[in-house]
Amino acid sequence: MHLHLVQFQVLSRNGAPPGPYDVGWKDTVFVNGGERVEVIAKFDGEPGRYMLHCHNLEHEDMSMMANFWLV
Repeated sequence: MHLHLVQFQVLSRNGAPPGPYDVGWKDTVFVNGGERVEVIAKFDGEPGRYMLHCHNLEHEDMSMMANFWLV
């Protein structure tokens, strides 16, 4: 998953502490099917609509994106 315009840190993966590949600041995190990844991000930008999407090519080709509002 890729979150636009902000970096984040992984807090947990399936309720367990982050693994070695999860350490540090990121803008993309690998998520297996059925997996749950918890992240924390600090938004310094303007309020408004932000986007996140999957980098799986099949999902990108089908425009599988989501947006959320930062207030």
